[in-house]
Amino acid sequence: MRPVSCPLIAPSLLAADFTRLGEEIEAVAMAGADWIHLDIMDGHFVPNISFGPAVVKALRPRTTLPFDVHLMIAPVDPYLEAFAKAGADQILIHIEAGPHTHRSLQLIRALGARPGIVLCPATPPEAIAEVMDLVDIILVMTVNPGFGGQKFLHSQLPKITRLREMIARSGRDIRLAVDGGIDAATAPLATQAGADVLIAGSAVYGKPDYAAAMAALRPDGAGNAQAEYLPLPR
Repeated sequence: MRPVSCPLIAPSLLAADFTRLGEEIEAVAMAGADWIHLDIMDGHFVPNISFGPAVVKALRPRTTLPFDVHLMIAPVDPYLEAFAKAGADQILIHIEAGPHTHRSLQLIRALGARPGIVLCPATPPEAIAEVMDLVDIILVMTVNPGFGGQKFLHSQLPKITRLREMIARSGRDIRLAVDGGIDAATAPLATQAGADVLIAGSAVYGKPDYAAAMAALRPDGAGNAQAEYLPLPR
């Protein structure tokens, strides 16, 4: 698999300073971020709690970058409309979170957001084969979801490659993202395997220079790729 020439970078707010989230969003936007990644955790599907649609709505005016909202909650359907109305451009749900993924993805699209599907480390690529025609984004978790700062699971690299092959066969324009343990050492491994979106928390927000941190995740320190994937019109 050839490496992606210029992957999108989506800083994860889970690693940001929670006392100044608005400023943290503006800072990474100015530094060259492509998306803003928001991890929503319910303390049930994953063993952690983060924030809900009210916080997403409050943060929405701080940037025009796409809000990439990762729902680590179950059940998920009762909350889709709230997050769409709060300003989510993209809503990603877990294939493991409920029995009616097909219906959930259709609802996300009907609400005006881009649908995405997420796979935990123990879930094989084939688990999403029946819903690939409904998604714009596939996210591979390269850690077990719930907490930031975990080590990258190298066992997920073949899964990324397999999903890139599945996307190619589908003929659809689907983004392939990775989240978990992404830093300057693991980013090239993920892009070599076929990922074209890198979600990074502490590798960006844990550094003093956000622009330099994001450049370190891209091949040869390339600039951002915002023009390739614009936010939905509002």
